[in-house]
Amino acid sequence: MTEQLRAALTILRRKQVERETGLSRSTIYQRIKDKTFPPAVQLGPRAVGWRRGDIDAFLADPAGYKAQA
Repeated sequence: MTEQLRAALTILRRKQVERETGLSRSTIYQRIKDKTFPPAVQLGPRAVGWRRGDIDAFLADPAGYKAQA
């Protein structure tokens, strides 16, 4: 697996996502609901994370980001 692909598939936890995006927890979940932020990946019964590639796509154009259906 290439290093670029491996980095894109890395899972970030919520605190890491908050730090990288500058968004609060409530803003992240509101934007997920509005489909303007990447959806979380379920890691377990009470654990979620986000793919680094999805967060990078969001950070490339935060105002114009639309989640894939």
